[in-house]
Amino acid sequence: MNLRVIKKDIEYFIGEFIDDCTLFMALNPEKNTDEIAAIIDESVDLYNDLKTRINHPDEPKKAYYNAIRNDLFAGLDQLCEKLSSAINK
Repeated sequence: MNLRVIKKDIEYFIGEFIDDCTLFMALNPEKNTDEIAAIIDESVDLYNDLKTRINHPDEPKKAYYNAIRNDLFAGLDQLCEKLSSAINK
């Protein structure tokens, strides 16, 4: 796994998540969009954090980048759970 692929994965997965959120908001304007906007803000924070960490490695590179990749998917799982609970309200 090289650095370029990890950077593309971060952009793709978080971008797709934000697209899903905005699509839901567009299709369901009667739902609480403030809560979903807060979830989008959290996803942007996750994106910024991961991009900062990936550009400034601290540890041995392989383990460090694997940890970033794991944090990406763990963070997205948490955001998806928040989105699901917001949608079901």
